[in-house]
Amino acid sequence: MKTSIATVSISGEFPEKLAAIAAAGFDGVEIFENDFLAFDGSPTDVGKMVRDHGLEITLFQPFRDFEGMPEPLRSRTFDRAERKFDIMQQLGTDLVLVCSNVSPAALGGIDRAAADFHELGERAARRGLKVGYEALAWGCHVNDHRDAWEIVRRADHPNIGIILDSFHTLSRKIEINSIRSIPKDKIFIVQMADAPLIDMDLLYWSRHFRNMPGEGDLPVADFTAAVAATGYDGYLSLEIFNDQFRGGSPKAIAADGHRSLIYLGDEVRRRPDAATLTVADMPRRATVEGVGFVEFSADDTDADKLVELLHTLGFRHTAIHRSKKVSIFEQGKIRLLVNTEGQGFANASFAVHGTSAYAIALLVDDARKAFSRALALGAEPFVQPVGEGEVEIPAIRGVGGGLVYLIDDHSDLGRFAEIDFSPVTDDADIEPTHLRHVDHVAQTVAYDEMLTWLLFYNSIFETHKTPMVDIIDPAGIVRSQVVENTSGVLRITLNGAENRRTLAGHFIAEKFGSSVQHIAFHTDDIFATATALRTNGFQPLIISSNYYGDLEARFGLDPNLTERLRENNILYDRDDHGEYFQLYSSTFGEGFFFEIVQRSGYRGYGAANAIFRIAALKKALRPEGVPRL
Repeated sequence: MKTSIATVSISGEFPEKLAAIAAAGFDGVEIFENDFLAFDGSPTDVGKMVRDHGLEITLFQPFRDFEGMPEPLRSRTFDRAERKFDIMQQLGTDLVLVCSNVSPAALGGIDRAAADFHELGERAARRGLKVGYEALAWGCHVNDHRDAWEIVRRADHPNIGIILDSFHTLSRKIEINSIRSIPKDKIFIVQMADAPLIDMDLLYWSRHFRNMPGEGDLPVADFTAAVAATGYDGYLSLEIFNDQFRGGSPKAIAADGHRSLIYLGDEVRRRPDAATLTVADMPRRATVEGVGFVEFSADDTDADKLVELLHTLGFRHTAIHRSKKVSIFEQGKIRLLVNTEGQGFANASFAVHGTSAYAIALLVDDARKAFSRALALGAEPFVQPVGEGEVEIPAIRGVGGGLVYLIDDHSDLGRFAEIDFSPVTDDADIEPTHLRHVDHVAQTVAYDEMLTWLLFYNSIFETHKTPMVDIIDPAGIVRSQVVENTSGVLRITLNGAENRRTLAGHFIAEKFGSSVQHIAFHTDDIFATATALRTNGFQPLIISSNYYGDLEARFGLDPNLTERLRENNILYDRDDHGEYFQLYSSTFGEGFFFEIVQRSGYRGYGAANAIFRIAALKKALRPEGVPRL
């Protein structure tokens, strides 16, 4: 499978775009005319730049409002075409995209359009060029790839073919399997784009909300499988119009684009009806069996405060590293590590971000295979020297430059704690608080990073995304989306901050980047947990008393239950599947906190309670402008 991307898909100046596209691993690039026109170099200069980056120019586009024009406009379109052909020959590409006519002057008629394309094919052939015809979803007379194919078929010229675009087909819900009857040699290139499902004008939707395959909601894998069934083995090329991408990092967006195509190709090749798609072999998506551990970086002072908080949560110190300043705290199936090393990555992370949950270990079915897949998808590996006889755990860079460790239960990776650590006895007077396992991990990111990390998790692991939810903060909106697996043992909430006045925005600003902002632990009995927490001296987040009066009215709760909730500062929610109870710590540092939940069938994350929780948490934050002590 050969990969390409249109220059319009990413931000930056033309040379910057080419460098990012090449670095991401693409084989080719579509030159969008506006990028070429805004560049000072000649077509020959552009062609040389592209080839110096090891890329092929897969397409020059777009050529608009061609077919079905009355005279004298028809003659002018052919004059324009000849000028495009001049540029193409100087660029060193042999394919131009002609999109279906949107001019009100255009005349309908398949035979008229076919005759125009036959003549254009004759002109292209004299120069050794090809013309691809694409049906725009909002085309004046042609807005369906089936009609575009019929025009190409009737044009009956070897230099005229069809260009398929997933967005144009899927946005109009055109029958995908109709693609299977198109001869592969008449498909000149296939353009790919996904998009969130939004009910709006097709042109506006296309121009502002397209995204990478796997980031949206369109059935792009079904579309690609239909293309692969024809035997097509040419380029899959991204053509993305997205306001967010236009202002983003060219390098990051290009990397996302390449990852999305490799992921898409791998998903499709595993289908029995798409065996002709040639994709580099890689292990299947990893099955996550749980959160193996969460590791905090801290200095000695902050570590003492963090350990004190963990004790009140019922965690006991169970082991210490044989050669490093790393301690393990455990309860139920939860394992937390506190790293106070004065060197290495943890120390560097502390220097930049302060005390933070900088690393997460995921327990997967096969850690080595998961690591191999991650590298095939462009993830950045992390390697740090380990002591003699210690376990080297495979790791990749994750959100905010933090780490995702990969462990499993059938190798030494699952025994790292007993190999690398020595057991200790915690003599602290601690009441067990009945915390069972990690319910979810909340990572706060800049809003424009959300698609990147959704794609990161879903392409490497056997997970899926849930619909986006708006979290109401007194100072704005935070967009929240969840990556989870079907068993529910992995739930990662991604919270996208758009301004620094929100709690999430403050956290990013003060931590100098995206990171884990809170960890939620599951309990089977939140009232028993609350009682034990109180015994341990835990200080819960204080919830406004007004919340509980409204809660009782909204859900028709028994007054006795409402009073128990109020006494313990527990929040409550309910959906069609069950109940949800939430209990929070106050903030630690610049907005990090712990959550304790009890869910019985409930599938959400208490979004309705977020505004009350956030208001309470903000009261505990260090005021703006007040220095840390």
